[in-house]
Amino acid sequence: MKIKIITTGGTFDKVYFDALNEFRFGQPAVGALLDESNVSFAYRIESLMQKDSLEMIDDDRRLIRGAVERTEESRVLIIHGTDTMIDCAQYLAGITGKTVVLFGAMQPARMRHSDALFNLGFAAAAVQLLPQGIYLAMNGRVFDPHQVAKNREQGRFVSLE
Repeated sequence: MKIKIITTGGTFDKVYFDALNEFRFGQPAVGALLDESNVSFAYRIESLMQKDSLEMIDDDRRLIRGAVERTEESRVLIIHGTDTMIDCAQYLAGITGKTVVLFGAMQPARMRHSDALFNLGFAAAAVQLLPQGIYLAMNGRVFDPHQVAKNREQGRFVSLE
């Protein structure tokens, strides 16, 4: 089983530029993280875009959906910004024949105290175990995209059930 990993940007791939006092996108971190973790599953990475999810529009979600529908792999991970991850997951509703798991991070992967590596590992396990469908995997939980919200105060996703 090969897993397709689609990167779209989001906090996961941001890096801090000290001189500018801001975050910008760096190279996708997922390949290096998987290599360092010594995973034994096969994967293929496609960097689709590098966007903050607050800047994503339906054209971007249409591009993501097309990439998922076209891929030969039946197991797909999507690294996405957390602010509009739910919107994108809902936009993917109706895709059949695939298990799709969206995840991201509240802190960039390159930061020492980041949830990125944990969320990546959790999502990688989830995409291999879940039945076909569209899911979010954040904070150690799997969510139905229609029954979840981002709780900014807690810095995590919570179930609406």
